[in-house]
Amino acid sequence: MDVKIIETIVAVAVYFLLRILSSKAIDRRVEMHLMQKTRGKIIKKAFHLIAILIILILILIIWGVDHSELAIFIGSVLTVLGIALVAQWSILSNITSGIIIFFNHPVKLDNTISIIDKDFQVEGRVSDISLFFVILKTKEGEQITIPNNVFVQKMIKKNIVD
Repeated sequence: MDVKIIETIVAVAVYFLLRILSSKAIDRRVEMHLMQKTRGKIIKKAFHLIAILIILILILIIWGVDHSELAIFIGSVLTVLGIALVAQWSILSNITSGIIIFFNHPVKLDNTISIIDKDFQVEGRVSDISLFFVILKTKEGEQITIPNNVFVQKMIKKNIVD
């Protein structure tokens, strides 16, 4: 059997192994921090997309696509994406912040927090953390939506009783 076919099979097997391991790790993280399952699904999709792109590039290299041609193609695609998404930097910033909140932020669902701001201080219970927004419910029953990139940048006081 041809070596390229064996290498391709190994690459595909590695992809499926990475997919299973990353799914389990994300599911554990969701359960451990009492997060919504939809958040976990969104993060899984992002990781799976990145993994499939890496495996596709690896398979192209295995089958002999010239490195310089592959680099030019990837550079061109990234340039077009960069130009197309420059106007959407806020959305990308919120998605990146959502991933940071998912993995590293101490605030969880149902925590009561105060966002410390010199102009407008907010206190409420975290009712939802999505890919773009953190939603707080105040004692008065109001719903406050905070973009993830703003949430990450603010000082937050967490009620320890939670």
